[in-house]
Amino acid sequence: MKDSAIGSVVLTPYADALMSLAQSQNLVDEFGSNCADLLGLLDESPELNQVLASPIVKIADKKAILAKIVTDKIHPFMSNFLMILVERRRIGYLAGICKRYQAALRDLKGIVLAEVTSAVALTDSQTQSVRDRVQAMTSATSVEIVTNIDPDIIGGVIIKVGSQVIDSSLRAEIRRLGLSIA
Repeated sequence: MKDSAIGSVVLTPYADALMSLAQSQNLVDEFGSNCADLLGLLDESPELNQVLASPIVKIADKKAILAKIVTDKIHPFMSNFLMILVERRRIGYLAGICKRYQAALRDLKGIVLAEVTSAVALTDSQTQSVRDRVQAMTSATSVEIVTNIDPDIIGGVIIKVGSQVIDSSLRAEIRRLGLSIA
């Protein structure tokens, strides 16, 4: 099954249900924080991801693992949501569901996500400059920045907002110069 099919069939309905619950209980921000924590946990432990996604591991074992790891760290409603995902054999999609929830949360709050790639870590003033540029470009109320380090771009930055890409990296400048010479 392709990613877009998975997204429409599995990820979106669960993320929408989670958002609906969060809105009805006034827990939108707390669930957003819980999703960030869960994504961090899954990034830190690929083994946990494999265990949760494995059809061989019993449902009761998955529930016990999750209860031991996250129950005290997340809202009880979120914990119940995880147990439902385990029962319905959808816990392997947890990362995607959390990312969809976070995207819906940004949409709800008028926040734009900007992915910034640079050769070295940006200073606070450079990050603020990027934030201001993206905010002016999109008219968003706020900008959330995710940074990536890629020494191959040599210098400058690549800013991705939705489907828009602003490539002001030195690598791109060299490529453009090479094309104009040719």
